[in-house]
Amino acid sequence: MWWLALLGLLIGVMLGLAFSVTVPAEYSRYTAMAILAALDSIFGAIRAELDGQFDNRIFLSGFFANIILASALTLLGDRLGVELYIAAIVAFGVRAFNNLAIIRRQLIRQLSGTEKAQGAQGD
Repeated sequence: MWWLALLGLLIGVMLGLAFSVTVPAEYSRYTAMAILAALDSIFGAIRAELDGQFDNRIFLSGFFANIILASALTLLGDRLGVELYIAAIVAFGVRAFNNLAIIRRQLIRQLSGTEKAQGAQGD
């Protein structure tokens, strides 16, 4: 079922490219944070599916909680005059890259038929 998330992402990207949607400059940080938080949740869902532990309720709650948290940090930072959104960029970015590395290793392991991926160089 993880392919549904990937298909939804692909359809979303295609729709985004087909329609010319402009985001005002004052909302660009919020949009970027929401996209990063959503990607983190999607990679987490793919990883959970590959581990055989995917739960739709956990995915949906995490998806919206991540977006709300990232937006709230950005808003609070804007109100205080501090760039708090950088904390969300680091947190969600690290998690997204970590999940992607784990997904890659699991897919390589499954495709090669080996029990353990050999080394973790390049992560």
